[in-house]
Amino acid sequence: MRFATASAPHWRPADDVTAMMRHVLYALVPATVAYVFFFGAGLLVNIGVATVAALVTEAIALRLRHRPQRLFLSDGSAVVTAALLAFCLPPLTPWWITAIGTAFAIGVAKHAYGGLGFNVFNPAMAGYAVLLISFPEYLTFWLPPQIGDLDYQPLSLLQTIYYVTYGELPSGLTVDAVTRATPLDLVQTDLDLMRTMSEIATNPVFGDFGGRGWEWIGNFTTVGGAWLLYKGIIRWQIPGAMLASLMAASLLFYLADSETHPSPMFHLYAGGTLLGAFFIATDPVSSAVTDRGRLIYGAGCGLLTFGIRTWGSFPDGVAFAVLLMNMAVPVIDRYTRPRIYGH
Repeated sequence: MRFATASAPHWRPADDVTAMMRHVLYALVPATVAYVFFFGAGLLVNIGVATVAALVTEAIALRLRHRPQRLFLSDGSAVVTAALLAFCLPPLTPWWITAIGTAFAIGVAKHAYGGLGFNVFNPAMAGYAVLLISFPEYLTFWLPPQIGDLDYQPLSLLQTIYYVTYGELPSGLTVDAVTRATPLDLVQTDLDLMRTMSEIATNPVFGDFGGRGWEWIGNFTTVGGAWLLYKGIIRWQIPGAMLASLMAASLLFYLADSETHPSPMFHLYAGGTLLGAFFIATDPVSSAVTDRGRLIYGAGCGLLTFGIRTWGSFPDGVAFAVLLMNMAVPVIDRYTRPRIYGH
């Protein structure tokens, strides 16, 4: 009697790449719902455009590399990249800008390095950085929250789709009339104008800690991050070290002069801090792999984010902080790898 024996490995992991990507998308749902509630359906439009661009670029790259398309198109990695990039873009971003950033993220930052598992840089952040440098004006089209005493006329889903597609707003409206500066933009600009944090915080876009609406999005992003930690998709070292280092650095400067430096809670809830800590910096391919390395990598992301926000030209520094630390990962892994017994 002959017994069929499967090839190794005989003990298969409970989760594969597709399952991991699915959990990441599940974890983004609470923040997505909060985002749409406070800022309208622009995020959903961005996600739709980015997803189509990601899958098309992925299919073309796989065909050029003679790799199986069905296997890699269905693993969910391209969709996750698209969703994370869409979260970083303003709700009124023109479709072609979203498509360019997504195509760069998938085609260059991912496949030019060998595809999933070989990319040096986080694809979503690489695509965002290219857009931020190439089209800075379009990446300032942020909407104010649909709460509070703001002189603002919200756009419907159809109006948002029409603007993203054709670049035209309803009659009588201009981009300046429907968009506002983000809290990070306001802080950077007004501090340069010698205004104090007490004066800046009186702006109606500010909430208790960060921006109105953004605080709740941050809370639900943390819920999604907790789900990833519970499922074992990410480890605690990177988000813990990133948030701790960012808040420690901001606390030091805040205690020295609270009128010229935002509070640690503002840094926590402003911009992409929580999204970066739980969903971006934790990319298993482009981040450190050892426990000590993850702590160093996460701390570096937090310190660089604070430095760019405080002294840099860009209001938020999460993307550039992650990309800079991605470059340092080989060195971090080399000097933090566990000592081999007997050596």
